[in-house]
Amino acid sequence: MKFKRTRVLVTLFLLMIVAMIPVIASAASAENQEAPAETTEVVSAEAESEGSSINFFEALGNIARSTGFASGNWRQYLMIVVACVLLYLAIVKQFEPLLLLPIAFGMLLANLPAAGMMADPSYHYYTNLDEAVAYMSAQGKPLDDIVMAYSKELGQMAYRVPYANGGLLWYLYRGVKLGIYPPLIFMGVGAMTDFGPLLANPKSLLLGAAAQLGIFLAFIVAMLTGAFTPEEAASIGIIGGADGPTAIFVTTRLAPQLLGPIAVAAYSYMALVPVIQPPIMKALTTKEERSIVMEQLRPVSKTELIIFPIVVTIVVSLLLPDAATLIGCLMLGNLLRVSGVTERLNKTVQNELCNIVTIFLGVTVGATTNGETFLTIRTLLIVIMGVFAFGGGTAGGVLLAKLMNKLTGGKINPLIGSAGVSAVPMAARVSNTVGQQENPGNFLLMHAMGPNVAGVIGSAVAAGVFISLFG
Repeated sequence: MKFKRTRVLVTLFLLMIVAMIPVIASAASAENQEAPAETTEVVSAEAESEGSSINFFEALGNIARSTGFASGNWRQYLMIVVACVLLYLAIVKQFEPLLLLPIAFGMLLANLPAAGMMADPSYHYYTNLDEAVAYMSAQGKPLDDIVMAYSKELGQMAYRVPYANGGLLWYLYRGVKLGIYPPLIFMGVGAMTDFGPLLANPKSLLLGAAAQLGIFLAFIVAMLTGAFTPEEAASIGIIGGADGPTAIFVTTRLAPQLLGPIAVAAYSYMALVPVIQPPIMKALTTKEERSIVMEQLRPVSKTELIIFPIVVTIVVSLLLPDAATLIGCLMLGNLLRVSGVTERLNKTVQNELCNIVTIFLGVTVGATTNGETFLTIRTLLIVIMGVFAFGGGTAGGVLLAKLMNKLTGGKINPLIGSAGVSAVPMAARVSNTVGQQENPGNFLLMHAMGPNVAGVIGSAVAAGVFISLFG
């Protein structure tokens, strides 16, 4: 008991010291501002006469002023609180932890005052080439780093030389900005995806297409608000596909300034699939429709599984060249899985490669959510329209499944239409769970996987449409 009390007292004491640092910084700053010039000169003279003596209080003030406590603002501290809430949801509530945790921690790192984790590299500009060469030679840097670039300060083209490196996350973010990480994630998704249920029931491809309705509805609504450009509206709409990598890929191409809010919204709604979808599914279906038991799917041959990714890559890429990157990587990963001759590569893509890229993607995307750009009315609108996009996609899939149920004489359970959003395999599990609540003997998982994997293809196609229109 005494040990616990001691530990509490020590903790409180440390917290008091931390809390006093900003006060010390402000006091030191005020003292320096109020001191007359004559006093500064006398102190300087005395310091010179005493050689290398150090003023302890001045050094303490300098240290205090250099801390993040003294240089931070309320937006940064609020974003740190938001990051901690997301970490809680990822760790305690287990909401999409594999991506939400690195995104939240990236948000935390980027908003730490004075840490400079996302700081841009800094440069010197010279109008004279000889001066630039002399500087680089004195620093021992290669002359190849001298480039012609526009200088805002000089108002003209000048010789640019590197002065200081950027932050760690700034360099890792190049993989997002250059469109490298999302396709690699798609390759991993393809290696983990079984297109067998889709091939066994090709009609489910239509359900995957119908579930993209939310993407285009949200795009239209975003345009009607007048607060977003067509490029930004397209990036917001893609949230309805419930596919984080696709949303990031489109946003980096069309509206990179909105990457943080859109990525956080996309992955948050993916994690909330079991919360958002069931009310919509139940509102659009009857108890009898939710209780429909579907026939067992036919077996799919290995030849079909091998031919499918090749054909889809060729057809989709010829129709929409801008979708070739995502579709090509998705189908390459799937071909590694089904070919049977690249098991080592299949395992690497599924595990090591996908895990490494997921860490870099999550942390760097989270690092784009600085307080200055994230805490705005536009961010709130994006979050609201993201819910609308996601709900619209769920409704579109269910409504088409209801129509198909009527046309087939009651052989299709409308619940599988909600799995047309590409949150694999979570959306399919939700369809199965809601179906079993009405009929415990009903197993819809494999039937729902068809529209679910079709939704992955559908969201990539929608991304290609938007990029071809506005890219």
